[in-house]
Amino acid sequence: MQRLHAHYQSMPPVAAMRVSIAGYDGRRLRLHAPLADHVNDKGCAFGGSLASMMTLASWGVVSLGIEQAGLRAEVFVADSQIRYLAPLFADLDVHAELAADADWNSFLATLRERGRARTSLVARALLPEGGIATEFTARYVAIAKP
Repeated sequence: MQRLHAHYQSMPPVAAMRVSIAGYDGRRLRLHAPLADHVNDKGCAFGGSLASMMTLASWGVVSLGIEQAGLRAEVFVADSQIRYLAPLFADLDVHAELAADADWNSFLATLRERGRARTSLVARALLPEGGIATEFTARYVAIAKP
C-alpha cells in the first residue's frame, strides 16, 4: 500500500488532488479526496475529478493484484465508460474492484504465458447516504516487464 501511495504522489496531477488510500482488503481498493479540492461551480464534485479517482482506484486494484502475485507489469486503462447518476455534495469516496465477470486467475495465467492480459473493473463514487453518485466500468491491460 505504501508503494501505491508513493506512486500516486509521484504524479503531480494526482498529488494536487490530495488523494488518500482509505483501505484495501485484497479485493477492493478505496480512495478518498476532500470535496474542497474538487468542487465545481455548482458546489458539488467536479465530474473530471470523479473520473480521475475511479481511473486511479481501478488502476490500483490491478497493480496491487499483480504485485501480490509476484509479477511485474505496466498497467494501462484501455477503455472506460462513466455514468453520472447523482451530484455529490460531499468528500469523494470511491471504491474499485474486479467486474463480476472478471476471472483474476485467468488474467494472471495469461499475463504469465503471453506477457500481456486484460481484465474488467467497476468503480463507484458513493453518496454519503449510501447511494451511488457515479459508476465507472473499464478494461485495463497489463504488459509484463522484462
